[in-house]
Amino acid sequence: MAKTGLKIGIVGGGIGGLAAANALHGSGHEVTVFEQSRQYLRVGADINLTPNAVRALDGLGEGIAAAVRASAARPTHRISRTWDSGEETSRLTMGNEAERQYGAPQLTIHRADLLAALADAFPADQVKFAKRVSRIAQTDVGVSVDFADGTRVEGLDALVGSDGIHSVVRTALFGAESPRFTGVVAFRAVVPTERVRHVPDIGAFTKWWGPTSDSQIVTFPLNQGRDTFIFATTAQESWHEESWTTEGSVTELRGFYAGFHPHARVLLDACDSVLKTALYERDPLPQWSQGRVSLLGDASHPMMPFMAQGAGMAIEDAVVLARNLDAAQSAAQVPQALQNYEIMRKQRTSEIQIGSRGNNWLRAGGNADWVYGYDAWQVPM
Repeated sequence: MAKTGLKIGIVGGGIGGLAAANALHGSGHEVTVFEQSRQYLRVGADINLTPNAVRALDGLGEGIAAAVRASAARPTHRISRTWDSGEETSRLTMGNEAERQYGAPQLTIHRADLLAALADAFPADQVKFAKRVSRIAQTDVGVSVDFADGTRVEGLDALVGSDGIHSVVRTALFGAESPRFTGVVAFRAVVPTERVRHVPDIGAFTKWWGPTSDSQIVTFPLNQGRDTFIFATTAQESWHEESWTTEGSVTELRGFYAGFHPHARVLLDACDSVLKTALYERDPLPQWSQGRVSLLGDASHPMMPFMAQGAGMAIEDAVVLARNLDAAQSAAQVPQALQNYEIMRKQRTSEIQIGSRGNNWLRAGGNADWVYGYDAWQVPM
């Protein structure tokens, strides 16, 4: 139990925001989540939760752990293959072996199912929808937030910006800055596993490494293996639309990967429809916190998807943030607690942010322990 119950606002009710809300609420803090959308919708990508992320989630409570496992799949392996020959260049045993080695399995899940597990565990009346931030002000003793609907919240001991790559909280702290288009687009599709069951290792997380660092096809099981998720990236400077829901062309998708191995192409042939989005990023942020306000997840370190750690880093952030705010002896110690949180997290997230950009991790094997073996609940304070 925290030594003092703080009044904390969280801007953004996504995965990182709700993970932080659950961690802080469970320690006795008064937490309110301000979400700009009017309701939660079943949109977004399917998510690979590696053991470090699952272990962090597990510490939020048995209900969350059980709900996540009820809808997720457990990939058997993490496999790397060469795009044209199909040569296997690395294979990590996941499933029960990952749980034995790292204390948690790898799970693959739809973002909406993970969000539902987190939302169901947090008091519904403490999530305020249709709250778009228009102004943030702070003094030595508290934070106030004005919203576009004309309402205001005052007297917060701490405010956390978990509002994504286009974070309003980040802009309020450090000024306007646009994320950078990477020149890479991503395609996403889900197909019934029955259609592709003959593909070798269809129950694994498999990455087909393309001829260039921005070209890949990744597949993994969903919905306890009933479906297969397909995620493919390629360079395309002409497409700039960033969206969770924009329809792409299946014909275009297949054309980009026409030279890939037949086992990779058959996955694309099974697609009836596909979503397409441009990928954006930022450089590692030199500062996350200012006074009683700090950032979390994509608001502070948006990253390319190539290490599959975006959601994991946000969940880890949430746990370490909560641990540091729990350690505060009084509201006066909140600024120092937020600085400590930033110090504990910044090196790791920066390394993974840069590593995701390079897209070379585990291509030919290597040690995954530094990523998968991290325990956000046990890292020294």
